[in-house]
Amino acid sequence: MKRDIYVFNDGEMRRKDNTLLFETQFGKQYIPVEEVNNIWFFGEITINKSFLDFVSQKEICLHFFNYYGYYTGSFYPREHLNSGYVILKQAEHYLDYSKRMILARTIIETAAKNILVILKYYNSRGIDLETTINSISQKIIYMEQVGNIQQLMALEGNIRDEYYNCFNFIIKNPDFEFTKRSKRPPLDNINSLISFGNALMYTTILGEIYQTQLDPRIGYLHSTNERRFTLNLDIAEIFKPIVVDRAIFSLLNRGVITTKDFEKDFNGILISEKGKKKFLEEYNKKLETVIKHPNLNINVSYKRLIRLELYKIQKHITEDERYEGFVAGW
Repeated sequence: MKRDIYVFNDGEMRRKDNTLLFETQFGKQYIPVEEVNNIWFFGEITINKSFLDFVSQKEICLHFFNYYGYYTGSFYPREHLNSGYVILKQAEHYLDYSKRMILARTIIETAAKNILVILKYYNSRGIDLETTINSISQKIIYMEQVGNIQQLMALEGNIRDEYYNCFNFIIKNPDFEFTKRSKRPPLDNINSLISFGNALMYTTILGEIYQTQLDPRIGYLHSTNERRFTLNLDIAEIFKPIVVDRAIFSLLNRGVITTKDFEKDFNGILISEKGKKKFLEEYNKKLETVIKHPNLNINVSYKRLIRLELYKIQKHITEDERYEGFVAGW
């Protein structure tokens, strides 16, 4: 089974015969290329054209983050599974506004329902979130009446605001307080975790799209314009609450991540390298968690569920099999 590699040290990554060699001031490390699916780079890295040609042949995606933990971009090898027919159907479902709305609405509804799953879980454990649950439930019903993407996005923004207002009730750690969502730079520790976790989710899904016939440049909720990739942003809306947010709650409520895992820089708060490693461990544990699929009657990991979600999108656009998003049981 292929795995993901996370590189924090500064150094040079290059091809060595038929494998990868990572060389730092501390020594050399060989990485069997056949075992690698994606590589995430968090340190300063030197690479060359020979290396890029090699990972392209081996169908390995590369994801780059800068010193501050911000996602800067991906090396997406030449498409090896892309189908001209699938890409045409993707474009058709984007250009036909009524078809685009069906997908965009379903994605947002599914994301909101997964937010409700989180809130109902904690509500059942003695945290009174009933008012927010009822409000979001009403907004999900209202989504059926919404006629354009902008209104959908505005409604989604309102739902997220209500959801984020519940974080201080869910997180039982006096050292962490959430005020409001802030990005680039995050203004508090929790925002720093959200931004880092969301960036991981975007790149995880991008790597999964590469294993399908879909083109990541054509999304439905997020406009296909100057952005390089949009389909991964769409699918991330579904999985952020049940993977990223759950990882945050778990890490903070168990005291695994503390205030010592953050640094103040440029008027914002950044998660340290130590904190990133702790987060990645929990994030991957969540991705590898196996559940019984509600419809297929098989055991699947959350990471596999991402791939299945993409297959459902593909069936929707190529076989007229109505897309229904994955809603977690917990």
